[in-house]
Amino acid sequence: MYLSSLLIDTGENPDRPRPGRLWLRNMYRVHQRLCMAFPSKARAAADPGFLDPFAPNHFSDGHVHIPRAVDAGFLYRVDPRPPARAVLLVQSAIKPNWEYAFQNARHLLAADPGVKSWKPSFSNGQMLRFRLRANTVRRIASKTPGKDGPRVPVPPTREKLRGWLERRAQYAGFGLVELSAVVPGYHYVNKSGEKGAGLRMRSVLFDGILKVSDADSFAKAITSGIGPAKAFGFGLLSIAPLR
Repeated sequence: MYLSSLLIDTGENPDRPRPGRLWLRNMYRVHQRLCMAFPSKARAAADPGFLDPFAPNHFSDGHVHIPRAVDAGFLYRVDPRPPARAVLLVQSAIKPNWEYAFQNARHLLAADPGVKSWKPSFSNGQMLRFRLRANTVRRIASKTPGKDGPRVPVPPTREKLRGWLERRAQYAGFGLVELSAVVPGYHYVNKSGEKGAGLRMRSVLFDGILKVSDADSFAKAITSGIGPAKAFGFGLLSIAPLR
């Protein structure tokens, strides 16, 4: 598994946004660009200079648009870094080719991407700091038999959002010890590029301390992510040792 850190220059003046700020405003475009770091072998060989237009089927080989697993897929999250930066954290099963992905969009990066390998190992009872940006929604009952009901946002109160996370923690092999921050917000997704045609998705940033209760389930949650809408920057559970 690999962890990447991409520093994005967002500009200090929101009224005069730099390209990085504009790019991060649409998580569909962010996901599209990150997919470009995993070109199929045929694409990389036939178009090493990235001159051909982006085509989703050229960026696959089992790593794009599939369920996340130990040997496939990636998760990511955008973290603000004041005063005028943002960091894109990417967790991937294979080593990404950031040179290929950004060779025609270097203006989005404020520094060269950092990449390191990671082989996580967990034990029951282990205490860890964590950060998670989640799409906090729940399903409501469907009026049509045999069909799933629609997803609706969980009310943005600390109590309701903590409850949402605690329910998922039960299946993800950990318990909440401390929840130091719960920050509601939104992500925006616009596939067409037309003004007013996008979606606004509930986003909540959780920070705190957790305790591993089932090491195997926890390892799977780290790999596969938590909650829906992972293609749009949700679900990456980042961890760090207690200091």
